[in-house]
Amino acid sequence: MRTDVDGTADWTTPGAFEVVSGLFRIPLPLLGDALRAVNVYAFLDGAGGDGVGLIDSGWAIPSAHRQLRESLAAIDRRIEDIQRILVTHVHRDHYTEAVQLRREFGSRVGLGQGERTSLEIAMSPREVPWEAQLSKLRSQGAAVLADEIAVHLRTETMTGDEWEEPDDWLAPGETELSGRRLRAIATPGHTQGHLVFHDADRALLFAGDHVLPGITPSIGFESAPSINPLGDFLTSLATVRAIPDARLLPAHGAVTDSVHARVDELAAHHDVRLAATELAVRAGASTAFEVAVLLRWTRRERDFDELDRFNQMLAINETSAHLLLLASRGQITSTVLDDVRHFG
Repeated sequence: MRTDVDGTADWTTPGAFEVVSGLFRIPLPLLGDALRAVNVYAFLDGAGGDGVGLIDSGWAIPSAHRQLRESLAAIDRRIEDIQRILVTHVHRDHYTEAVQLRREFGSRVGLGQGERTSLEIAMSPREVPWEAQLSKLRSQGAAVLADEIAVHLRTETMTGDEWEEPDDWLAPGETELSGRRLRAIATPGHTQGHLVFHDADRALLFAGDHVLPGITPSIGFESAPSINPLGDFLTSLATVRAIPDARLLPAHGAVTDSVHARVDELAAHHDVRLAATELAVRAGASTAFEVAVLLRWTRRERDFDELDRFNQMLAINETSAHLLLLASRGQITSTVLDDVRHFG
């Protein structure tokens, strides 16, 4: 048995790492993703049985399924022992393996009720993969990039059968997992229905993608985004900041000692980005695409052209979220011309 002590080791290393007694962090691989892995948290039955509960499940790909089985075996549990899965949000690297586990073993799946619309779109037989995101990209002044991504997507194999409704649509409030009391807290921003789970008894916060230790979460990247996703996100950060401090158990990255410390860093980061975004508009940039090109990206301060297509799309989407918040505050104006939103 290995323990999560100080986070200095590579957090993506396969295995089952004990966070506290009866709770293990299990990193699972992702498919062609810069994030490299997603953390699944496994609760052993508090009553001493063989049952296992999960927070998040991973992506339904063979390598993740195999790694989950092997990691559970290292703590004397079977993948068949998974009884209930609480999922922080509907993105495929968190939700789709839960669907697969239910199909194979009857595990019960819970997802935030605010994810219903995005999931319905994903499940629709008429849904064209990424249609909503590409349409949004065109409205942000990046039609050429949207067309390039659309061509790339046509070369990919899309399964289309990885989505199903959960057993339980979760509302904010008390819930239970493997005999442990948890509080589900609504944290819209990354997605509209994102939830975090607070274990007050052990001072732990299962933060999903809402609070990440090494990167800033993407904002509003979903099929049914809100009209002001960054405003939602900052309000959600304040909600989490208002609860007692806890250890941060993120979906991507190492476990750290303080949720509050990272929330403060994220809020300060967005203050800086909002100021830079407004300056770009004052300099003459009009669309989210034009503003994104002027800004620097990642901790390495990269030029926009250095990003791959997918991360360019995320960058434009994040820029749009900052622009919409500035417009809602009256700091800039917002108009739509020929289906493209302009700011000034």
